[in-house]
Amino acid sequence: MSRRAVFLDRDGVINRAVVREGKPYPPAGLEELEILPGVSEALDQLKDAGFVLVVVSNQPDVARGTAARDAVEAINAKLAESLPVDDFRMCYHDSGDGCDCRKPKPGMLLVAARDQGIDLSSSFMVGDRWRDVEAGQRAGCRTLFIDYGYDERQPEACDYRVKSLTEAAEIILSLDGVS
Repeated sequence: MSRRAVFLDRDGVINRAVVREGKPYPPAGLEELEILPGVSEALDQLKDAGFVLVVVSNQPDVARGTAARDAVEAINAKLAESLPVDDFRMCYHDSGDGCDCRKPKPGMLLVAARDQGIDLSSSFMVGDRWRDVEAGQRAGCRTLFIDYGYDERQPEACDYRVKSLTEAAEIILSLDGVS
């Protein structure tokens, strides 16, 4: 039986990104971790509707040596304690590493789909950066872009442009059962 999923970027979708000079960065550790307003309720609604919730996040600062993998995993553990997330998939590589998992490549979504019996065509990707949207498109998901107006490249196209995960969840739930 195929399952439906909502793939979620982490920083900027679930927790507040640290914005410096118009660009988003992950929190450095638990002391900077702040779950965004409405996220818990939105994820509960999606979970109750039968979606598998999978966080897929690029964490290149680990490869760059500017963040510790332990800090990333501590943040994930804290989020897992507080939220109904089923799985966390992280890419610890940098752009030049040539991996299949770093978004905009769809590797994290494809592997999670294979491991958990997820039907990508009835699933969604929610992100706040062009890489998230493109990874979702390449995997065959419908995409929702949370537009914070970052000073960086924007997605060329997305299925829905929203202001928060709460708004994204409302759209997903309104489409529930529609492929």
